[in-house]
Amino acid sequence: MTPRPTPSGSDPKKSAAKAAKSVKKAAEKAVTKKAAVKNPDPVAEKAPAKKAATKKAPAKKAVAKKAAEQNAVSKAVTEAVSKKAAAKKPAKKGPAAKAKKVTAPAPATALEAPSAPVPVSPPEAPAPVPVQPPEAPVSVPAPPPEAPASPAMPVGDRDRLLSGTHHDPHGVLGAHPVSGGVAFRVFRPYALAVTVVTGDGDVRAELHDDGDGFFSGLLPLREVPTYRLLVAYEGAVQETEDAYAFLPALGDLDLHLIGEGRHEQLWTALGAQPMTHQGATGTRFTVWAPNARGVRVAGTFNFWDPSAFAMRSLGSTGVWELFVPGVGEGELYKFEITRPDGSRTLRADPLARRTEVPPNTSSIIHASHHEWQDGEWLANRAAGVPAHEAPFSVYEIHLPSWRPGLTYRQLAEQLPAYVKDLGFTHVELMPVAEHPFGGSWGYQVTGFYAPTARLGTPDDFKYLVDALHQAGIGVLMDWVPAHFPRDEWALAEFDGRTLYEHEDPLRAAHPDWGTLEFDYGRREVRNFLVANAVYWCEEFHIDGLRVDAVASMLYLDYSREPGQWVPNVHGGRENLDAVDFLQEMNATVYRRVPGVVTIAEESTAWDGVTRATHHMGPGGFGGLGFGLKWNMGWMHDSLDYMAHEPVHRKYHHHEMTFSMVYAYSENYVLPISHDEVVHGKGSLVSKMPGDWWQQRANLRAYLAFMWAHPGKQLLFMGQEFAQGAEWSEAHGPDWWLLDPAYGAEADHRGVRDLVRDLNVVYRHTPALWQRDTDPSGFQWIVGDASEDNVFAFLRYDADGSPLLSVSNLSPVVRPNYRLGAPDDVPAWLESLNTDTAKYGGGDVTNPDIVKPDPQGWHGRPASIQLTLPPLATVWLRPA
Repeated sequence: MTPRPTPSGSDPKKSAAKAAKSVKKAAEKAVTKKAAVKNPDPVAEKAPAKKAATKKAPAKKAVAKKAAEQNAVSKAVTEAVSKKAAAKKPAKKGPAAKAKKVTAPAPATALEAPSAPVPVSPPEAPAPVPVQPPEAPVSVPAPPPEAPASPAMPVGDRDRLLSGTHHDPHGVLGAHPVSGGVAFRVFRPYALAVTVVTGDGDVRAELHDDGDGFFSGLLPLREVPTYRLLVAYEGAVQETEDAYAFLPALGDLDLHLIGEGRHEQLWTALGAQPMTHQGATGTRFTVWAPNARGVRVAGTFNFWDPSAFAMRSLGSTGVWELFVPGVGEGELYKFEITRPDGSRTLRADPLARRTEVPPNTSSIIHASHHEWQDGEWLANRAAGVPAHEAPFSVYEIHLPSWRPGLTYRQLAEQLPAYVKDLGFTHVELMPVAEHPFGGSWGYQVTGFYAPTARLGTPDDFKYLVDALHQAGIGVLMDWVPAHFPRDEWALAEFDGRTLYEHEDPLRAAHPDWGTLEFDYGRREVRNFLVANAVYWCEEFHIDGLRVDAVASMLYLDYSREPGQWVPNVHGGRENLDAVDFLQEMNATVYRRVPGVVTIAEESTAWDGVTRATHHMGPGGFGGLGFGLKWNMGWMHDSLDYMAHEPVHRKYHHHEMTFSMVYAYSENYVLPISHDEVVHGKGSLVSKMPGDWWQQRANLRAYLAFMWAHPGKQLLFMGQEFAQGAEWSEAHGPDWWLLDPAYGAEADHRGVRDLVRDLNVVYRHTPALWQRDTDPSGFQWIVGDASEDNVFAFLRYDADGSPLLSVSNLSPVVRPNYRLGAPDDVPAWLESLNTDTAKYGGGDVTNPDIVKPDPQGWHGRPASIQLTLPPLATVWLRPA
């Protein structure tokens, strides 16, 4: 509960006022004499020098007189402060009760200078001689002999601090040298008293209560000391360093890079950073809010009252900063921003590295303590070949629903073993960044720098990544820089005006999802996103980023009708700012984190998605710089073909062959993702025609065709065992289908066994992956057998060793089916057949070695004869 001030009727300050009254006249008299020495009567100064000479006296007499006056003032002030402190202190003993014997300077009211010095004759000595006060329990240097300034808060600063609109609270709060000593000003609402304790605690002085939570005092010190504050609340005394005694905890280089939009480790400069600063432990809070009139920090550490925690503006960068001593990990916080119109908004930290579990929205101070064990994996990754030249089969996972209820650490005990058993090289995690609505699956992000708290802490997520790496599995994650939701506590109009979103409403509003698009032309926003991509790769050892909704970023007219968009400076529809951003992101990630891969979900024919950024294309653009691109065309065409009854497939034969027209225009991934098995689209097996046996046969044949086709593979969870129901994030895959007690368990297990064997053969057959982006790695045997629904092609590895893939997508057995073959392979052996009995098929196979005949066929000098099983794909390798 927030400490509250005592009722006005029991204010202990009234008794203190009486104690101070008796010494005020003595103090004023002493100060007046000092002022007279410093500012002699101007009339007297004009007297002839000869007359002034007659009033000379020995300097020793002036020194003695001065020391006596100082001793009298010090004694009187000490007695007054002691009486006031005794009257104001709580009855219970606290830190203040343990103080050593002190000699304290007077409170502000006892040291105020008269409104105007009284003119007096000049002293006998031509100039005052500085002296030390007589011996006392603690020696306090005397201030310069001039009228002390009032330590009270100026009215304008007071009002701005109360209203949350002060841009430089450090300029008025804390300790500051003034004429007459050092002025201390503290703003602590609800405090009963504030005491300054200097040095090792031998000197302390209670500050004057100026009302509204302001306290001030003037200590006769020559320089600002190290000090702490004792803040007395009703029933409690808090001892702490003063937040306004610290220099900025953010360096000039950080500010320069932020201003330039080139801080590639932005998360180390902005957000909440636990640290030791100027010898004190605490947390540095920094936030970018250039339009704010003022920013304050609210959190559990100040009972969500930000009044006393105003941040300072660090110049033209728009960054606000405050180091708060004594605040550490685990505390909740938000930023209270005063908008340009004077209204206030409470916002989560855009760079928070940990958040509350939704629907709660606070940010949490976090520091990582995870000790990585994946050094060997990272070394091999950095030294390895690019992803498009390596085996790359991906299991896509929605972590919250893969095994509902499991935490990151519990997933780490089950997921790596499952994926390794199935032989996938990578997992792709649907967005793990924090998001408020679970039904968005993570694609509407509010916490770009925080893994979702639904499954644990950031260190727990690191533990999962570490476990996958130690199992030999790479980790990709979906990354969403295309848009963000409009939640009023997050990024939307963050500081009262458009900031992260584009200032043009036509460019800001995303037409499909009711969200906001980033302003990629603003350097600070681009920096926020580029650094975020680097952050996941460096801090969480992520091996690759699959970038969501790239097409919506690239085109100004995406999902917009005429009149709803404005052409670029060249009159085109390309979003030039987004192009620049994607190029910068890819170049930065590849430079900083060797071995990672970026993957574009891009559904159009944009030229050069996976081309290097410095290679210009025919359209005048450099490449976007991605490593891989989802082949959305192949996915749509092939699924459309498979959905037809076999009797009609001959009319759609080109849908399975058209992808080879453009297969080498980019580095492709063949995606069967979550998007294809949700929202009424049905699961993968349910898309297939026919009865249950035919559906499974079609599915098995399709998967083997997919694994043999040029490009990498991606399969969404649940499809590996032919789940019949479409995916739902509420309950995840139907694992009960693999329960031996279930009657049809063998049917589902058979499909999963096939997926495992596809991955095993794939990994050990370089022809299936080594030349995915090289046209010489592929040759059609027959691509026009539409009447037979047959597709046959060769894949070659770098050494020219082939693999033959043949798919019969009709429901009939085709015995002695003749296919053209190269004449330099003396014999072929079946290495995989999707109709094998263990997969649930009819077991129509070619168990013997197949030797070519000298009879030419399909334009080849030789040919072979095979028995093609119905609705099946067969792979053959050289015997």
